[in-house]
Amino acid sequence: MAGNLVCRVHPVVLFSIIESFERRNEDARRVIGTLLGSCEKGVVDVTNCFCVPHNESEDEVAADLEYARNMYELHRKVNPAEVIVGWYSTGADVSEHSVLIHEYYTREAKTPVHLTVDTGLKGSKMDIKCYVSANIGVPGRTMGCMFTPVQVEVNTYEPEKVGVDLIQQGKYNTKRTVSMVSDLTQVERACSKLQEKLTLVLDYVDDVLANKIQPDTTIGRFLLDLVNNIPKIEPEEFETMLNSNMKDLLMVVYLANLTRTQLALNEKLQTLTI
Repeated sequence: MAGNLVCRVHPVVLFSIIESFERRNEDARRVIGTLLGSCEKGVVDVTNCFCVPHNESEDEVAADLEYARNMYELHRKVNPAEVIVGWYSTGADVSEHSVLIHEYYTREAKTPVHLTVDTGLKGSKMDIKCYVSANIGVPGRTMGCMFTPVQVEVNTYEPEKVGVDLIQQGKYNTKRTVSMVSDLTQVERACSKLQEKLTLVLDYVDDVLANKIQPDTTIGRFLLDLVNNIPKIEPEEFETMLNSNMKDLLMVVYLANLTRTQLALNEKLQTLTI
């Protein structure tokens, strides 16, 4: 099962793990927590997580399991589709205490995964690994546990991809900060990209018709599907619909700015009154 299992982790999970590590107690070497998501057809999709308080020393480890159960019940009320799929820990290694913690999660999930996030940045990168456990030993004797690595991928929904792309822009800013662009700017950028792609497609079709390049049947099928999916609408009706939606968007932006200005003036007046 381990060889065919794939663990897909969403960016919000990694951000939550890093945040819990940054907010840890000064004497804590690592943090642990519960992974939430779904498991279907050999794919573990990790979409959420929460930190679990624990104390760890060289001789023993103690986790607040009651806190973990309560947090899980609260998450179930918000999103019943998310179930426990495993647990995480910061650090690059799997310790002896990991076996004890993993034993608890085997009672909460059928095949729990153990995700490790190297917040120490060994090798100048944040390495992410995932494991599943398997019992080893001779029947009737003391049994052991072996962690087997499985394939791990970073999967993103479209809104998550937009957020990650925005955060990555902070790398090129000396202040490490970025600001959200307005809706109109987003529309302008989307229209510009669409125009560039349309120009590229038209140039390709013209070159094929002029026998400058050899036609590709695969691209031809894609273009045929694209043309068939375009709704049949008159240019005048499309222009009217676009202008109507644009006016609605401008009205919403105007009302939002007006409300923001009114609130700011109200705060200033209250400050002067006091």
